[in-house]
Amino acid sequence: MRAWIIDEPGGPEKLELREVAAPAPVEGQVVIRVRAFGLNRSEWFTRRGDSPSVTFPRVLGIECVGEVVAAPGTDLLPGQRVAAMMGGMGRAFDGSYAELTRVPRQHVFPLSTTLDWAKLGALPEMLQTTHGSLFHALEIDRAKTILIRGGTSSIGLAALALSKRAGLEVISTTRAKDKVALLRDAGADHVVLEAASIRDAVRERVPAGVDRVLELIGASTLLDSLQCAAPRGIVCMTGILGGAWVLERFEPMVDIPTGVKLTAYSGGSGDITTAQLQAWVTLVEQGALRVTVGQTFTFEALREAHRVMDESSANGKLVVVVG
Repeated sequence: MRAWIIDEPGGPEKLELREVAAPAPVEGQVVIRVRAFGLNRSEWFTRRGDSPSVTFPRVLGIECVGEVVAAPGTDLLPGQRVAAMMGGMGRAFDGSYAELTRVPRQHVFPLSTTLDWAKLGALPEMLQTTHGSLFHALEIDRAKTILIRGGTSSIGLAALALSKRAGLEVISTTRAKDKVALLRDAGADHVVLEAASIRDAVRERVPAGVDRVLELIGASTLLDSLQCAAPRGIVCMTGILGGAWVLERFEPMVDIPTGVKLTAYSGGSGDITTAQLQAWVTLVEQGALRVTVGQTFTFEALREAHRVMDESSANGKLVVVVG
């Protein structure tokens, strides 16, 4: 089979397409013929050498959709349509940047859908991370307003769609004036341009502060996000689009407003059930839940897809279709 392998950290040029041995069936694991996969920031960090637990060479890719080839000792059958995500994919073991991959059964989700591979390939990790952030970490069922920082990212757009479906008033942010219309068209009630601080801009729209903040930019804007939250509000850091992992200075008694809760989400595939993922996929298929897909690439154009990710110019989930 063919697989994209990275031997050492670096730019997109470090990804090399090679012929390698196909994964053999193993009891309790699922060999999947990969039909499509989404690109994720975690793969970007690993490619750059910022994931110290990952050793090289490695086939990256933390998610995919495709068909079961073999699944000995499991309840899955050859030919079933499935999604797989996380659980060490592309990190502890070779992932989805390949024509075939092998994943432990607990990280594989059988799905019934007529969505094409490109559309389906955009969904697993995006829906899992969004579902976990909104319902596990932010508990949006008890909220009325939410601020999404990093709104034009794939997770930001998915969070906008799920938040609107849950009945929330949504403020979403972008760095670029030409992306304001994208967010409004996607359903945002208010759009705020990113700045050194957006606290005043947020409170012009929601004077008491927002009930929930989904922080996708990361440590570089986290302290300002805390100031946007209402008392008893929750701020969840899920993303690091801004590239900063660590706060240079953090004084909890000063930086966390009284009564505001700070949490993070970096959960795994166990935070969403097959039934929950199927329900979200069905809503997408029915047109009742709109998620924004960015550019779609062929398997052979993976390097170009990574260049687009480097430029942060996707406006939605980047998807690679295999075959």
